[in-house]
Amino acid sequence: MERVNSSEELMDYITNMDRSNSVCQFFIPGKGTFTIVLQEEDNRSILADAEANPELKQMIEKSKHEFMQGQGFSTSELLKSLSKEDFK
Repeated sequence: MERVNSSEELMDYITNMDRSNSVCQFFIPGKGTFTIVLQEEDNRSILADAEANPELKQMIEKSKHEFMQGQGFSTSELLKSLSKEDFK
């Protein structure tokens, strides 16, 4: 366990974290022991998810088609249509 005495030291530990070094446990005097776990951000796009999942791709295409045909509505339109009575 590392002892951290400054914010610069802490930033050094965090900066050096990666997929193979994803857990950092350290002690800050007067505060206690901390554990940081790096959870890498998934940079996949919706397009990549749709390409990997044919059902998802079909659902998205159907939804886009229905919206273009006027069969759908936006999130703001949905929110405007709701009232307190809908949640009782």
